[in-house]
Amino acid sequence: MMPPASVRALGPPLVDSKGRVARKLRISVTDRCNFGCLFCMPDKSKIKWLPVQDQLGFDEIEHIVRVLASLGVDTARVTGGEPLMRPNLEDLIKRLVATKGIKSVDMTSNGWFLKQKARALKDAGLRGVTVSLHSLKPDRFAKISGMNALPRVLEGIEEAIKVGLDPVKINSVAIRGYNEDEIYELFDYAHSRGLDIRFIEFMPLDGLGIWNPDAVITGKEIVDIISKRHGLKAMGRKTGKTASLWSVSDGPGDLGLITSMSEPFCDDCDRIRLTSDGKLLSCLFDTEYYDLKPYIRDGGSDAKLEAFIREVVKKKPDGVGYMTSIRQGWAKPRNMNAIGG
Repeated sequence: MMPPASVRALGPPLVDSKGRVARKLRISVTDRCNFGCLFCMPDKSKIKWLPVQDQLGFDEIEHIVRVLASLGVDTARVTGGEPLMRPNLEDLIKRLVATKGIKSVDMTSNGWFLKQKARALKDAGLRGVTVSLHSLKPDRFAKISGMNALPRVLEGIEEAIKVGLDPVKINSVAIRGYNEDEIYELFDYAHSRGLDIRFIEFMPLDGLGIWNPDAVITGKEIVDIISKRHGLKAMGRKTGKTASLWSVSDGPGDLGLITSMSEPFCDDCDRIRLTSDGKLLSCLFDTEYYDLKPYIRDGGSDAKLEAFIREVVKKKPDGVGYMTSIRQGWAKPRNMNAIGG
């Protein structure tokens, strides 16, 4: 007996022109965020959020993920904006976890709602959560994030650990002139709790336009700082992963370095992104958005949706590692809050 159309493999995996196979999906469920991180969005008071009616419904997100899973995508990460600003997000988590072919569902969050929502997310089947934490100094945290929220975020991290979300990770964007003097303290905060921390090199996706090459703190610099106090052992970067990992000699919790600028990993990138209004991006530095809504509304067929997705993925750009000039190559920047992490 043939399997039902909803779970039948529609064809070979999603392969782009460089032979890279799409396996991971980032799902932005909203562009809205109660924070206003200076590298993520422009002046928050001037932002025009997407109208709620333009957002994909949970049924539509589930539909797209089901088709992508049948094409070999097996990992989903829910992002925003701040994903927990989307009401009843745990209902979507349950649906994604139940989708045939999806092996794990994780989330990236600013941590504001985690204390109250961590248990429901865990019960819905969420595997782990990554929390953005760019400073441990309240005033500086507020300056970088646009929100006086450090104590609440730290409480959210502790609650995520308590309810058993695993892994709980910390993401920190390292920016010269803002938090370079806190690199060790951020590492120590995570390490003392047995958590992995990922330092991310500052990329030219910033809303306030402060990016410049001199503001980039490289992964090598970060290793040099931390290795002065801890023994580190290089574990390398697995194919398709964003972070190069370093184990720490005196306890659990790995150091991860996402070296998008100094050592790009575009050649084995296996990620694609779905925006909250139904656009598919094959690369953070893509210059086009591809609208999937016409293929899932008004009676669109899965076969046509599949064909369009394959066409989009085939056009995936080579990546930032092949851009001779970041500013020229990224001529039409988009706010990170509208793309998803």
